Amino acid sequence: MKPGERAAAWAYRGIWRIIVNWFNIPEEPPRLPGTGERTDTSNELDAFKPSPQFLKYMKLGFWIWLFIIDAAILVPWSILTYYHPIIGMILAPVAWGIAIVPDILVYIGLHLRYDTTWYLLTDRALRIRSGIWVIKETTITYENIQNVTVHQGPFQRFFGISNVVVRTAGGGASAGGKGPVATHLGLIEGIANAAAIRDRIMDRVRQSRTTGLGDERVGTVDVARRWTAEHVRVLREIRELVAGPV
Repeated sequence: MKPGERAAAWAYRGIWRIIVNWFNIPEEPPRLPGTGERTDTSNELDAFKPSPQFLKYMKLGFWIWLFIIDAAILVPWSILTYYHPIIGMILAPVAWGIAIVPDILVYIGLHLRYDTTWYLLTDRALRIRSGIWVIKETTITYENIQNVTVHQGPFQRFFGISNVVVRTAGGGASAGGKGPVATHLGLIEGIANAAAIRDRIMDRVRQSRTTGLGDERVGTVDVARRWTAEHVRVLREIRELVAGPV
């Protein structure tokens, strides 16, 4: 790295550190409070962030919208300045301020969004942290997960990232008690190993349903353990009563 590039990188890190501290951005992955769940935060399949390519993907959308919005502001201002130079010069600070200041704020917001986003897989639940000014943490227990799918659009394919969509039970049917059960979504955005994360979650779901509530074992319990000698005696008496005297 050239001296100029090193200086720019050092200045960026210093300025960014001030912003991160101001917004109180947590650097560690989220944890489930009040639990002793085991989570290997060093394992990229248990505690992970979006891929760095996700930040580039968001910046692509940013630059597209920046060009469209800034053009919508500055082109009319340029035409006005051409025909009315004095009025254009008076409105120049306003036009350029409206065009540039929001761009800077959105650009910072993209970096903050990337820095705050964490995904955590514990023994019992998936935890998603995201947000900029207000950081939101959502916990999805494996027992409530209904389906896990991978979505990838054309621009995401170009950057080599995908989204993992986790669908959960919504807790009731539609209005009037009819219709399908509503579902909620948990979104894991911008990851490069989406298939591995999906399989990891589904494996935890299967383990949870095998060793968790026990409902899946109904019908597989040893029948002999459920019948006692008293049960057999009563059944024989019922059989004799139904058959009647010989």
